Amino acid sequence: MKKWLGLFLALGLIVGLMAACGPNEESSGNGGDSGESSGEGDSQSTEGEGSSEEQPKPDKLIVWEDQDKGEALEAAAKKFTDETGIEIEYVEYNITKMQENMALDGSTEKAPDVVTMSHDGVGPSVAKGYIKPIEVSDDVLNKYTQSSVDALTYQDKLYGLPKAVETTVFIYNKDKMEEPPESMDEMYEMSKTAKEEGNYGFLATWDNFYFSHGIFHGFGANVFGESPSEIGLNSEAGVEAINYIDKWYEEGLFPEGLLSKNAASVVDRLFTDGDAIAVQNGPWAFQNYTDKGVNYGVAPMPDLPNGEPQGTFMGVKGWFVTSFSQQKGKDYWAEEFVKVVSNEENAKERYDMTGEIPPLKALVEDEEWVSNNPGAAAVMEQSKNAVAMPVIPEMAEVWDPMKTAVQSVATDKTDAQKALDDAVNVIKQQIEANY
Repeated sequence: MKKWLGLFLALGLIVGLMAACGPNEESSGNGGDSGESSGEGDSQSTEGEGSSEEQPKPDKLIVWEDQDKGEALEAAAKKFTDETGIEIEYVEYNITKMQENMALDGSTEKAPDVVTMSHDGVGPSVAKGYIKPIEVSDDVLNKYTQSSVDALTYQDKLYGLPKAVETTVFIYNKDKMEEPPESMDEMYEMSKTAKEEGNYGFLATWDNFYFSHGIFHGFGANVFGESPSEIGLNSEAGVEAINYIDKWYEEGLFPEGLLSKNAASVVDRLFTDGDAIAVQNGPWAFQNYTDKGVNYGVAPMPDLPNGEPQGTFMGVKGWFVTSFSQQKGKDYWAEEFVKVVSNEENAKERYDMTGEIPPLKALVEDEEWVSNNPGAAAVMEQSKNAVAMPVIPEMAEVWDPMKTAVQSVATDKTDAQKALDDAVNVIKQQIEANY
């Protein structure tokens, strides 16, 4: 039955693509269509728009994949090679080191044609000339959540296709908590009770602005306004947010280790040892908790005391075509590979192997998938309130000053307003000096 349904959908999609090739049809993004993949159940369509047969085929494409994720790339790479005859040579790097490595190898034969990065690397990579815009039709883009597509768009140009989405969620020990709380007030009271019993209730590394942004946003403090020079973190709302964070340290509900450089490890250890009821963490932590035998559940972050949801930062990993590929005349096929590796069939297979959650609308709407993947479903639910990290390069100047601000307040070195004023001044000085 599923095969017949899949065949019916595939035929429908082919008809849709044929219609999309009409002379009056305009594609989104950058106004063109280069004969993209036909989507689910199909590794690649190199037909259409008179393009693929006219493009010289390289012997191979070099793809830079995330560390320890290469195996999940192999199936899609094989399909692409079988269809086109172009070999895929992949190299694994830590995803946070991609820009650094492109700076070293960009002008050498090792330069990648396709690279994976987080979306906050888009702005800096464009500024440095590492990646180029891509052209994708509405048929392809409509398969992804709009927020994930927006995250890979910079200065009105699309630079990549979504690979995975992640944001932090509420992870709780089901042996210690039957149902997740709806509010942080409930969790706060549970944490006080847990402390009296010698344990911890809820733990989070809130001196890391990636984790505490949801609180600042929920209280109404935005990072940037209409321009990078407009910073709202030291507003009245920002002061309210950092005072709320401090409350957890003041009451001793967070151990001192949460202000150390090993804070993430402290959180994981206390949770997996059963000494904490719940933590804020991302989907990257699921496998570790499973391996350690924790009977855990996952839910969206509880609402703040003001009744607002936590606007956690959302990260979107994507596949990008490099400017180096364009210089080598391989960018057409590099873009075709990006479409293939991101299509629904290959994204689902990748999720099964890596647990990385593809922001595909079809998954969110699939009740059976949601039922079988509650952790991923919770991440997708939290993503509705999440805020994509700004892609502008200036965002890089925010992390350290905000860490210092939270730590200064949590250790009583200064008051909330001064800590945030100092942080914003440093951010502005760094932006003025570097951009």
